[in-house]
Amino acid sequence: MVTSFLITLREGLEASLIIAILLTYLTKTNRREDAKYVWMGTGAAIAACLVAGTLIYVLVDGLNGNAEYAVEGVIALAAASVLTHMIFWMRKNSQNLSVELREKIDRSAKTAVIVIAFVAVVREGLETALFLLSAETESASGSSVVVGGLIGLAVSVVLGYAVFAGGRKVNLKAFFTVTAVLLLLFAAGLAGKFVHEFRELIVGDVEAGDSWFVQPAWTIESGIWAKGTFYDFMRGLFGWHNQAENIRVITYFAYLIPVMYLYFRKPANATK
Repeated sequence: MVTSFLITLREGLEASLIIAILLTYLTKTNRREDAKYVWMGTGAAIAACLVAGTLIYVLVDGLNGNAEYAVEGVIALAAASVLTHMIFWMRKNSQNLSVELREKIDRSAKTAVIVIAFVAVVREGLETALFLLSAETESASGSSVVVGGLIGLAVSVVLGYAVFAGGRKVNLKAFFTVTAVLLLLFAAGLAGKFVHEFRELIVGDVEAGDSWFVQPAWTIESGIWAKGTFYDFMRGLFGWHNQAENIRVITYFAYLIPVMYLYFRKPANATK
């Protein structure tokens, strides 16, 4: 639930900010009548994401055996890759996002305004569908993913409206930094899941004589770290597992350490 909340909160806020920027600029340039084109693009994007997300979920839900391992592994890898790219893109472009959109509006006709809104929202929506599918496969409860996702989406809409109305100031830098760290931890868990699923596909169940890499790094059979609500929370958000293979643990940190370093590393042109 927490994972899906963070996903839709961040993705929904990005989409809400873009819509808020478009609407604010149209208002300030006396083009309020063009606001309907923003909503047309937004509505079309939401419809497209719902259809695509439902189709992906139905196709994946009907799989089993080796096909399930392969598809879930690929989805986990794709989600981790896209999520990582999105986080670094947002860090790089967040400061200039408003200026860039305004320049596009100035150069665009009404149709282009629809396209800008559509592309912005559909990108976030498709990413969200992909991430939520990964969150659902990591969690014991699909319903909790839906509930958390809806709450996160609702909060993102409220924050987006607050930015548009100017009624409160949102410290976006702090927000994106905190959620970036949490989502990178989530992505590290997805990287580990990718290795786990393909290990299942290639070698199947772990036996006593199997390679050290596929042996459990630890085995926890009881307590909150083995089962229950807390276990589901840690498994869904951080990729924790009560019998994580050595290769899964290695993959987790092989992804997390360099990516965290690159994210917090001071840009080369920061002092210019």
